[in-house]
Amino acid sequence: MDKINRFSLMIDALTALAEEEQELPASPAPKLGLPTLSSVLADTSPLPHAALFLGMAEDGLPVLLDLYDPVPGPILIVADQASGKTSFLQMIARATEAMHDPADVQSGIITPRPDEWKNFQDSQSVVGVYSTKEESSSELLQSLVTWAHNNRDNKQTILLLIDDLEAVAKLGQESEQNLRWLLLRGPSRRVWPIITLNASRAHDMESWLEFFRTRLFGCIGDKATSHFIASDSDKMFNDLSESQFTLREGKNWLNFWAPALD
Repeated sequence: MDKINRFSLMIDALTALAEEEQELPASPAPKLGLPTLSSVLADTSPLPHAALFLGMAEDGLPVLLDLYDPVPGPILIVADQASGKTSFLQMIARATEAMHDPADVQSGIITPRPDEWKNFQDSQSVVGVYSTKEESSSELLQSLVTWAHNNRDNKQTILLLIDDLEAVAKLGQESEQNLRWLLLRGPSRRVWPIITLNASRAHDMESWLEFFRTRLFGCIGDKATSHFIASDSDKMFNDLSESQFTLREGKNWLNFWAPALD
């Protein structure tokens, strides 16, 4: 199947909803002073029950992932260092907390920098924040594989938010096997890996890239790296600002931005 036309389904449901209920005005992403997540969600509600909020496109419509449709597969967020990858992942966690009951959707977070996530520790929507320097990260991956094996009819969804693919890929052989299984089978069993990668490390992680037919790109300054990750000899991502991302939609590119955390 064509891997470049996966994300159109993300806004189909909301586009139909908008056409039925209201005309949403165009709302280009502001360059300074991004609106907060709570204000954006208040302005765009109600959203489909199965939607995971990823950001706002330049046409004023939210960019959504249908949690009940595994076709897009795991999601890779790739950009240069200090380009907003962690903030983007945190925004997804907060949007999940705001939009979904913890009984329906929860997040498990793996990061080499748990201090950046300390404000998420007490959230009922977060099963835990796990450091890649501790065995608990490997235990989470194993428990998610076990849960996914048994989750054939359950409507609950788990988001596996990994901040730095390279750090998790170094946890050891068993953890690597569990992560590869989750990348291959997770979305069909309602475990959604959403993972960041520093663009400068993309060549070193080439064997992992094949798992991600869905890729979100932030600012990438290096031309050769952009071409390599996007599999497009003409595409560059050096003009994207912090908190701005883009994804391939058919033959076109859809720019969107991640709201600021409250």
